[in-house]
Amino acid sequence: MPALSSIRFIATDSLSLDEVTGQLAVCVTPEGVLGQSGRTLNRLTKGALKRFVEDDSFAKVKSGQVITLAWPTGLLVEALHVVVLPRRVSPIEARKAGAALAAAVGQKPVTMVAENMSKVAEFALGLALRSYAFDTHKTAETADAQGEITIAHNKPEEAEADATAGLAVAEGVHMTRDLVNEPANILTTTEFADRLDEMKALGLEVEVLEEAALEELGMRTLLCVGQGSASPSKVVVMQWKGGEEGVAPLALVGKGVVFDTGGISLKPAGGMEDMTMDMGGAGVVAGTMRALATRKAKANVVGLVGLVENMPSSTATRPGDVVKSMKGDTVEVINTDAEGRLVLCDVLWYAQERFEPAGVIDLATLTGAIIIGLGHENAGVFSNDDAFCNAFLKAANAEDEGAWRMPLGQAYDDQLKSRIADMKNVGGRPAGSITAAQFLQRFIKDGMPWIHLDIAGVASVKSATSYAPKGATGWGVAALSRLVQDKYETVVEAAPKAEAE
Repeated sequence: MPALSSIRFIATDSLSLDEVTGQLAVCVTPEGVLGQSGRTLNRLTKGALKRFVEDDSFAKVKSGQVITLAWPTGLLVEALHVVVLPRRVSPIEARKAGAALAAAVGQKPVTMVAENMSKVAEFALGLALRSYAFDTHKTAETADAQGEITIAHNKPEEAEADATAGLAVAEGVHMTRDLVNEPANILTTTEFADRLDEMKALGLEVEVLEEAALEELGMRTLLCVGQGSASPSKVVVMQWKGGEEGVAPLALVGKGVVFDTGGISLKPAGGMEDMTMDMGGAGVVAGTMRALATRKAKANVVGLVGLVENMPSSTATRPGDVVKSMKGDTVEVINTDAEGRLVLCDVLWYAQERFEPAGVIDLATLTGAIIIGLGHENAGVFSNDDAFCNAFLKAANAEDEGAWRMPLGQAYDDQLKSRIADMKNVGGRPAGSITAAQFLQRFIKDGMPWIHLDIAGVASVKSATSYAPKGATGWGVAALSRLVQDKYETVVEAAPKAEAE
């Protein structure tokens, strides 16, 4: 994967502003107040910065906005970026401002004069999230990501320590984006599994289950999805054991359809090239596991991904076929393009049988219906446990990742009744994302806290977001990492102070 942009912290007083090259950025409050470095830059630019903030147009500038002054007089830099930010900011305001600066800078080196910015770790996270480019397959000489980012702060050691965990999350986000952006002829099921196996170097335990093992386990619904493809179906299990021994892990389960033609129920040609992103759920699980391992999370988490390719051929599953799941339930396959739930149901059952987790979260680019309902702003959230669901929604909100809870109910479940099997794999057009969730819930054991995240609308987008260029977003890595931090990490209490004699 392309390396995360290098971010280094230095002391503000070690910086000679008149010697900086490349690009330079400085903060100004919405009221136009300059800090010490701002006043120095104003002097070096012969009053240009002061004239800018005193101009009537400055009153229209919003907090978090970045204004660029090109080739400023008196400096060696090609651009001076003015980051408009109040001295007291929320974490999200600081993060968005950092992302806005990264978007303005492009892929060039930049020095940010942060001075005593209180939320500098969040600012750095925003810079890291937005400084991403996927140009691996371009033949022209380009940079894989933004050049070096230097942040000058009055307390650089503290700032760097505070930023470490966030930058680990950004590394996970970048991995997810790389996987989702990768074309299907490159990211085959075997290549995907190989990339996950490489994370053993981070301390993850990684196990790849091949088709023979899946057949022995009875994962027939998963295998039926990939049987029309020359690429072998696989399940990859990634374990992070950072918590106390014996504590049940959180299980993350991802749909990894590396390319989805729809199978015999073939999709229309228009837009089919986008189906390289149908492994987005598996990509988020992979990125989250990387983030947890990189930041050494004090929690036990297991990530499982089902990797298949859905192709039409003489061996492909047909509409009308009946397949028995690992659980033992039979499924009438009405539509082979509703394949993600067939992959997930076996992996969900396997995760519960083998690991007896504290809770299960599955992620999938599952339905176009969720895009009709929620657009590209929110993932659909389905759950059988209010407390578990609310904890996730709180984490997603804290990380500025859109998520909206959707309903479940018996009437929706009834739409899955089959004349010849235990259930159908689709329930018709009405409430398509809900009936898909109801299908998955049938493979969740009684009493098991469960969340299903339909990320079809948020995994990859056609225009840039606050934190990502167009294409893969990496949505979910930050929210899941925060959920683990808030709900599952072991907290070591400080020993009580000895009383004075």
